[in-house]
Amino acid sequence: MSRIRGKDTMPEIAVRRLVHRLGYRFRLHNRELPGCPDIVLPRHKKVIFVHGCFWHMHKCRYGKVIPQTRKKFWQTKRQANVARDRKNIKELKRLGWKVLVLWECQIRNTPKLSNRIKKFLSS
Repeated sequence: MSRIRGKDTMPEIAVRRLVHRLGYRFRLHNRELPGCPDIVLPRHKKVIFVHGCFWHMHKCRYGKVIPQTRKKFWQTKRQANVARDRKNIKELKRLGWKVLVLWECQIRNTPKLSNRIKKFLSS
């Protein structure tokens, strides 16, 4: 578990490449914003989070995995991640930012992902 990174993950890099290819310029991991979003587009006042399905308990098959050891610990940790995400998104919206959450499992379908990002950034 110590090798699991919080920044510069493969799904995050794939999203960054896609956003850059669409012609947008952005900042990474702005610590001044709640939740330290993965991608920040200050000019558009929009942020993108790229969440790992397991760590943030997505409703897909990857997010529903239950570790076989220390079940209580992992359940508590993952639920705390979800609660923290909700709080951070709510705070960002209160500050006037628009938020897009992308899941690790959604990154695999590039055309669909591209359309979703285009729609979010053009609105």
